Amino acid sequence: MNRIIWMGIGVAIGVIAFRKITEAQSALGPEGLNRAVGRLADGVYDFADAVREGMGEREAELRSALGIDTTIEAGTGGLVGRRDAVRR
Repeated sequence: MNRIIWMGIGVAIGVIAFRKITEAQSALGPEGLNRAVGRLADGVYDFADAVREGMGEREAELRSALGIDTTIEAGTGGLVGRRDAVRR
């Protein structure tokens, strides 16, 4: 009975080790590298979008606090805040 328990534990450790080795090999190959670079690029784009959004919100807060006109004009690249607005 004792041998069966130890054999079961050995099989479980072998299966876990085999899975870990397989995961490590797939991460080292070209597909794993592509996945890692893709995740990194997605993270950078998400971070840049969050920074841009925060900058826009903060600029709107500052313009409101300073009493600067926040009129929005349609430019060639989309909506653009007027920089030549006059202080009230």
